[in-house]
Amino acid sequence: MKILPYRARTASGEVFDISFPLHAETGDPVRVSQLISVLLNAIDRDIAIAGPASNGDVLQALAMSMAIRAEMIHADSAITGKLSLDLLRCALEATAGAKRQSPPIGHA
Repeated sequence: MKILPYRARTASGEVFDISFPLHAETGDPVRVSQLISVLLNAIDRDIAIAGPASNGDVLQALAMSMAIRAEMIHADSAITGKLSLDLLRCALEATAGAKRQSPPIGHA
């Protein structure tokens, strides 16, 4: 199984080093990495401009976007739905095992 190493940085400076297992039919791992960055940066930009959004609202919007994107595929909804759930489950498992680095907090 191919792995996509990805480093995510939060607005607060936290860093996640994640090893995402790639689906067997992944076409372009580099493009997958680029799209992750585009999506995360778009959310950060929106929050910076429009103001805070709860974590639940952000997750809900992402889930709904994934559902819409899956429905845009010309295939049986049961197949694209299962694929979406499998991909999400795999990604969640990868992030649960991610190495996490927090910036130093406090005053010297």
